[in-house]
Amino acid sequence: MSMQMEFIKVLPSPQALMEDYPVSKASKLLKLQRDEAIKNIFTGKDDRFLLVIGPCSSDNEDAVLDYVYRLAKLQEKVQDKIFIVPRLYTNKPRTIGVGYKGMLHQPSPEGEEDMLGGIIAIRKMNVRVVEETGLTGAEEILYPEVFRYLSDLLSYAAVGARSSEDQLHRMIASGVGIPVGMKNPTSGDLSVMLNSVAAAQHEQEFLFRGWEVRTKGNPLAHSILRGYVDPIGNSFPNYHYEVLKIVIDMYAERQLQNPAIIVDTNHANSGKKYLEQIRIAKDIVHSRKLNADINRIVKGLMIESYIEDGAQGVHDGVYGKSITDPCLGWEKTERLLLDLAEEL
Repeated sequence: MSMQMEFIKVLPSPQALMEDYPVSKASKLLKLQRDEAIKNIFTGKDDRFLLVIGPCSSDNEDAVLDYVYRLAKLQEKVQDKIFIVPRLYTNKPRTIGVGYKGMLHQPSPEGEEDMLGGIIAIRKMNVRVVEETGLTGAEEILYPEVFRYLSDLLSYAAVGARSSEDQLHRMIASGVGIPVGMKNPTSGDLSVMLNSVAAAQHEQEFLFRGWEVRTKGNPLAHSILRGYVDPIGNSFPNYHYEVLKIVIDMYAERQLQNPAIIVDTNHANSGKKYLEQIRIAKDIVHSRKLNADINRIVKGLMIESYIEDGAQGVHDGVYGKSITDPCLGWEKTERLLLDLAEEL
């Protein structure tokens, strides 16, 4: 049977693209320092609260840089309590994958409309973020092969709800060298989520980019609670105190390394009602105060935030407004982070 697939061209290797679009030695050192700080948060050596925060989809380089500059200034104000990692999700498509599929699939600023143009565009943006703002970002491992083109720039990764059951994503997570959050599947099955964490923490051997590869396992793989959806599409939260205790008990039963939970304040936890993220974030901080295990194991939050409140259509053209899920605008974001820093 012949394959119904057209092979267009061979793309450059990640190593070649890194050489063509390099990062400075100072930024390489900065990334190592930030990686170590985040590792210390997950291993319990650093008690700061981790915030993975930013647009649902990083669709516009200028607006994203504007946003991350603001985050960098805010980081200075809350640095004793909060460690900020900007969301730089460039692979994020609209839900059904039709139309906008993320910056990766869009023409590059130079007008290159093929996949290579998209890869160059997302690498250039990530280089600008670290070089200009001093922050290193987070990305979703949606397309595992693309992740390698950014691996020298990112400090955090997540595997989405629809990917966490996929064996390739689990195996990639076992070898990326930075903390990877495994989201609970859309069904809400917590055992599946913990299975994903276990797989990512174990050594793996598999086929990747035409190579047989082996990983050592990722001891910093952990859980992300993002709520769940019933069979007819209703959203339900899973961030409450009782659920956090259940996940902590499941960690103890499985004896996984560095038990950790990040709570996603949007998606099914908020029912995509973006303003609810403010209440949910404060609720998590309150739960940490009530229980020593929750305080120890809930390491931080994932928040969807941009310059303008809400969301817009792909072609509406509002600067700094999400074209995928609705986000908190900057004024509310700044107020929330300052409030959280006081409460932590």
